[in-house]
Amino acid sequence: MSAPHPIGGLPTEALPQLYLDGVSRAFDGFKAINNLSLVIDKGELRAVIGPNGAGKTTMMDIITGKTRPDTGQVLWEQSVDLTKLDEADTARLGIGRKFQKPTVFESHTVEDNLALALKADRSPWATLFHRTTAAETARIDELLGLIRLGNLRDWMAGSLSHGQKQWLEIGMLLAQDPQLLLIDEPAAGMTDAETMWTADLLKSIAGERSVIVVEHDMEFVRALDCKVTVLHQGSVLAEGRLETVSAMPEVIEVYLGR
Repeated sequence: MSAPHPIGGLPTEALPQLYLDGVSRAFDGFKAINNLSLVIDKGELRAVIGPNGAGKTTMMDIITGKTRPDTGQVLWEQSVDLTKLDEADTARLGIGRKFQKPTVFESHTVEDNLALALKADRSPWATLFHRTTAAETARIDELLGLIRLGNLRDWMAGSLSHGQKQWLEIGMLLAQDPQLLLIDEPAAGMTDAETMWTADLLKSIAGERSVIVVEHDMEFVRALDCKVTVLHQGSVLAEGRLETVSAMPEVIEVYLGR
């Protein structure tokens, strides 16, 4: 029998990968996060929606160690206190974050971008004398196939479309082998076709690793076909399937009705 844990005394195998409980954070008297509680299971795909100012960005900042909460508990893998770690520490734990605007090395090829992102010793000496191994080449090929850029591997990243740059950055994030991905508005600026394929990509990633997607595009959220968390004024307003939460009067009033 597994040893009990402070989270409700649940056995280890029943515990979430990410656990936020009673988290609050104020800036100059404004509560950006207000008694927020959230549970993400291993391998889960979760969409987070809500109006501007709902606390979505601050929530991700707290998870990644960029911002420390004033109160509350943030646990990773049941035992690691994320409130005591910074961004570099959380990245080493396996928490990866992609911001809304893609940031790729535009003067390098697609393949080189992925190679530079691979999890490896990045000290100056190691980088200077590094030679790509067969395993690294295989991993790059796998990632190129996953993000549908195999035929563009020799293109300069700066010549890619906006959607393709988003996919490349997702591939670069995956190259670091994270266990949780935080993805901020990946569908922004994409064509309808790119949006639907991005939803398919994120669904294919989830399972082996967890994915939290912050998004405003409801058609994209619908395509993700996952549990949805609605934030409002720094707290969870509703959770459930999109068709369920989108029918709730309080959600319509504060978000969908706008």
